[in-house]
Amino acid sequence: MSSRRTSITELLFFATVFTVTFAKIHWALAGDLSLSDVLTAVFLVAFVIRRYERSDGRFARPAAVAFGFFIAFLLVYLVGFFNLGTTEALGQWAKGMIKFLLHFLFLAAAVALVLRRGERFYWKTLWVFFGGIAANALYGLAQLGDAFATNGNLDATVLSPITGGASQINIYGAVQGQSVYRPNALTGDPNHLAIELTVPLLVLLPMYLRLESGDRRRKQLMLLLSFLFVMELSTLSRSGLLGLVAGLGVLLIPYRRHLFSRRLLLPLSGVACFLLAVIAWRAHFFSAVLRSRVQTGDGGTNTHLAVYSFIPQTLHLHPLFGLGLNNFSVYYEFITGRTNFGPHSFYVSLMVETGLVGSAVFAVFAWYLFGRLRRARAIGRTLQALHDPFAARLRPLAWGLTAAFVSTLAANAFYLTISFYYFFVFVLLVVAAPSVFAPRLADR
Repeated sequence: MSSRRTSITELLFFATVFTVTFAKIHWALAGDLSLSDVLTAVFLVAFVIRRYERSDGRFARPAAVAFGFFIAFLLVYLVGFFNLGTTEALGQWAKGMIKFLLHFLFLAAAVALVLRRGERFYWKTLWVFFGGIAANALYGLAQLGDAFATNGNLDATVLSPITGGASQINIYGAVQGQSVYRPNALTGDPNHLAIELTVPLLVLLPMYLRLESGDRRRKQLMLLLSFLFVMELSTLSRSGLLGLVAGLGVLLIPYRRHLFSRRLLLPLSGVACFLLAVIAWRAHFFSAVLRSRVQTGDGGTNTHLAVYSFIPQTLHLHPLFGLGLNNFSVYYEFITGRTNFGPHSFYVSLMVETGLVGSAVFAVFAWYLFGRLRRARAIGRTLQALHDPFAARLRPLAWGLTAAFVSTLAANAFYLTISFYYFFVFVLLVVAAPSVFAPRLADR
């Protein structure tokens, strides 16, 4: 019975990890209940029952630290509760609190589970996570193809019968009567898709560069990276590209010698040829679209920058703990009359909703994650000095995770995906990595 319970718990864990980017699969229950939320709730119940049956209250230090950060953020949000002024604000706070509880409790439990299960379980978690993002991107490709071929809405055929709600591909505008489509796949926004895609792109790229020439996974990774990069570009997301460039800047530190290698230039040439062929097919259409995306004086850019002006205004009202979790939209509606409008910047959201104290807690959290990444890279260097062949796996992983974290921080200057569920799975991989691979040092 215990073994069966363990299998169910792990199955729920992997199902959650696979679906964390599937934001469109949700239902209007308790505000907004997504598939991953349901899976998380059931996983947490199964996890607690399994630990209770075994009378097992032990938690590895990283899991305890993750839970400590959960308590710190929880206290900030609870104190911020007393700054709420309307029923609408209370509703928004409750919605944000439900998401926070599910996501952070999952993080603490998942770290404990991965550390208990070990190295192979860690790698499986990573591949399931990236498999979910790749499946999301594949749906985005189908969504884009259907829109171009038929001007149809694939979501109405595939998703609406499941969720009972309405969604569609993003329509950026039109050129000579032809709609400009930006795939949002299962994420709900093309910019969210783009920022999420940077994680597997930046983690898998150094791993691909370090694979041995005869490794069969090398070709598979090359094709996967090429596909994900094409989908990244198809979103036309400037925030996604900003994050990608920032992450690649990090990877240039250890992998600059690969910049002009055949291993890197071959897939890039293939992607470039494909894109040139597509652009040449309808040169005027694509040139008009690209010109519009490089402009910096458009309304979208101004909106992203204008929200930063709310930071000093709200800090003047509630400097320590902000307006309350998930309450920027309420404040924005009061000022501008626009309803359900997000801050379009994680840092604006952080300062406005949690004040100086909440921002300080997040800064410490980010510092802790950078410390875990530094520790993972140090283990890789030591293994390399000991001529352990596994260093060729761990060092690229550690550098890729570092690049992905920097990329996410940069992209969130104009979007707020750090509060999304996928980021907590990414944090799980960061926090667990040093502890999972440290035993190799003892073995050596």
